[in-house]
Amino acid sequence: MKTKKQQIYKPKPSLPSLVPPWAAGVLSALIPGLGQALARQVRRGILIFISFASIAGLLIWRIILAAPRDTGFMNIVNKAFYLQPLLIVITIIVGVLYLANIYDAVKLAMIADKPDQRKPILVFIMLILAFFLLGWQIGRIDIYTLVTSFGDAAPAFSRVLWPWERAISYPEDTWRGVAILENPCSDDPPPPSSPQEDRPYLVVTPTCGEPTTQQATEEGTVEIVPGTTLEVYGYNYLPGVVVDLWWVDPATSQFRQRQDGQNVTVIPDENGEFYVEIIWPYRIIPPSYREGVSEWELQGRQITSVGEWEFSAEFNLVVEKMIETIFIGMMATFFGIILSLPFSFLAARNLMRANPVTLGIYYLVRGILNIIRSIEPLIWAILAVPIVGLGPFAGIIALTIHSIAALGKLYSEAIESIDSGPIEAITATGANWFQIIVYAVIPQVIPPFVSFTIYRWDINIRMSTVIGLVGGGGIGYLLTQWIRVLDYRAAGMAVWFIAITVAILDYVSAAIRERFT
Repeated sequence: MKTKKQQIYKPKPSLPSLVPPWAAGVLSALIPGLGQALARQVRRGILIFISFASIAGLLIWRIILAAPRDTGFMNIVNKAFYLQPLLIVITIIVGVLYLANIYDAVKLAMIADKPDQRKPILVFIMLILAFFLLGWQIGRIDIYTLVTSFGDAAPAFSRVLWPWERAISYPEDTWRGVAILENPCSDDPPPPSSPQEDRPYLVVTPTCGEPTTQQATEEGTVEIVPGTTLEVYGYNYLPGVVVDLWWVDPATSQFRQRQDGQNVTVIPDENGEFYVEIIWPYRIIPPSYREGVSEWELQGRQITSVGEWEFSAEFNLVVEKMIETIFIGMMATFFGIILSLPFSFLAARNLMRANPVTLGIYYLVRGILNIIRSIEPLIWAILAVPIVGLGPFAGIIALTIHSIAALGKLYSEAIESIDSGPIEAITATGANWFQIIVYAVIPQVIPPFVSFTIYRWDINIRMSTVIGLVGGGGIGYLLTQWIRVLDYRAAGMAVWFIAITVAILDYVSAAIRERFT
């Protein structure tokens, strides 16, 4: 019985350096990495050269950026080091890296024929450290500010973590006590308000007077002349509930009473009564409303809750937009599956290498899928919004385009990893390309296809929560608007719904994946 001779692997013999150690060091001092390349470590030399050039370029850029208005090399460096002390440390690290590069070249030239001793530990430690410090400086990382200012964000975080007070609201009614005032005083000023039995009312004395005015002085400044001091009595209000004072001027414009830079508010006592002194405020009135005697209206407004509780408008809006978000992800996944399937078979090398034409189609499809996949869905949404406008359709288009490329790549890789035996067997029977796909390929790829589809659905649901940031519809748009107006309780409800929905969908997708894999 004949046995095959086993081939014994013989490593390639190590060749000596092309230059002596001292020459390798000098060359690496002139061009970092050149000595390593001539010591027969070309890849290492190229990596050192590219890394050193990148670090040096980034360092020069950060130094110039730190002192953009200065001129002269030393002036720029001194100013940059003064403003950004971390640049001094990075410069020292770059210097040490430069010396380590020379030492590494000398050592490699000395032990070029001993591959076990070619470990570039020092050089690569310095490379990693230099890139880390540059990232720290470019990222403007400030741990001190993070720690000391964290408490300032505590109120906002607390509202986001527990926003449910905003989820419930009560129907509200505004009670108004009204007093009519006259400017200027006439021979027959309006009488005080009549008492009301079941409604609040205001009694103001006097019932006429002058508002606050501004007058120019001889020195060219503006002097504030206070208006009439008014004594305001309130009756029949709900005890302990804040009352805001509002004015309605002769032009029917409404504004709040302010004194000492604050809105004037009062709290009625246990009898529903209050007393406060105010100064008739300053107001610019159009000339047509200043002729003769004009009427002003002072209101004491109290907001009261009536009826049973109900879900707030923000809560209902979050539920509506969360459902919209789920369906954005679902529709994008559906369209992505349908449109990516034909491309996945054209992007499978084992199915397209039969002749130069099909191989060219393979490279073309693969290239297009890679380009589309490299562009984030947010960018696709920005491009879709001018075409179809703001809303969920733009989000569906963006996620569908990205899903086609992503699923096409995953599906094609699943096709390339199938067993070639059934393909060869069916090919031997004279089957055409489509018959091979139907009977040899599809039965093998169904489990991985289902797994990849569920995974992509999960990704699309997650992405659809943020694609609204650029107008792609869904809950992301609401979240952005609420954060911009600092409404953290409403934003917190949106965050909670996103987290709960993603957790549920993650569980559902895992259960479906287990059933098909």
